[in-house]
Amino acid sequence: MNDENQIEKTIRTYFDCMYESSAEKARAAFHANALIAGYMEDGLHQMSVNDFASLVENQQPSPKEKGDLIRLDILSIEMAGNTAVARVRDDYLGMTFLDTLSLIKENNKWTIYNKLFHVENQAG
Repeated sequence: MNDENQIEKTIRTYFDCMYESSAEKARAAFHANALIAGYMEDGLHQMSVNDFASLVENQQPSPKEKGDLIRLDILSIEMAGNTAVARVRDDYLGMTFLDTLSLIKENNKWTIYNKLFHVENQAG
């Protein structure tokens, strides 16, 4: 599997963690030192991987169990050596997010090192 396919697989694991409310998949997709940050209506939100994993795990029943529609659009992937940046659009918790994901490759594995999110609108 080439690097771009591995990055796409990591992004899919990231999306699945939210869709399935899986803390395990969140920890698999993100580097242990990753930060998640972005703005919601009430201001700046900043989370560690463990904070984010808890957030997705607490969404019960999961979006998958509720039968929510799936939306994950990989808009771009740019690689530079063992680093990459991906832009993705996804629907989660009734909102459409535009995420900028920074990824790194360590020990032949791509993980998300940072996530910046922007809420575009309420999902429809």
